[in-house]
Amino acid sequence: MPPDDLDDESVQQDRPPRRSPTIRTIAMPADTNPAGDIFGGWLMSQMDLAAGTVAALTARGRSATIAVEGMKFLRPVKVGDEVSLFADLVRVGRSSMHIRVQAWRRQREQEASEKVTQATFTFVALDDDGRARPIDQSGLADNRDQNAQR
Repeated sequence: MPPDDLDDESVQQDRPPRRSPTIRTIAMPADTNPAGDIFGGWLMSQMDLAAGTVAALTARGRSATIAVEGMKFLRPVKVGDEVSLFADLVRVGRSSMHIRVQAWRRQREQEASEKVTQATFTFVALDDDGRARPIDQSGLADNRDQNAQR
């Protein structure tokens, strides 16, 4: 379940969630397009890494991205920007996980952050042969209870 700081209202918020990001990185010159902005594909790969962190913990093992929904780029990321990615488990199925990721940028010399994009990534838990496998959900109820108490 998404934590309280990532409910429907906060998705529209003008500041990032009040917790540590799943991943924080710096946009570098090697990641730019010919216009000098950061490639959307680079940002999407960072978001996939953040979602993958949550998926690995949830599945307790290997998983793979099978879909990305709702990605819309709101503003560009510039070289030198600090990019913070917040990933949260939204739903768990028999073998799948839906993980919402928000990406925020902050100019290194500024305090204010701006939302760049968000999307929901769908992962599937995999066995050693690369086939879908059930997710052990016995510990997930505890995580949902903790999120509800925040």
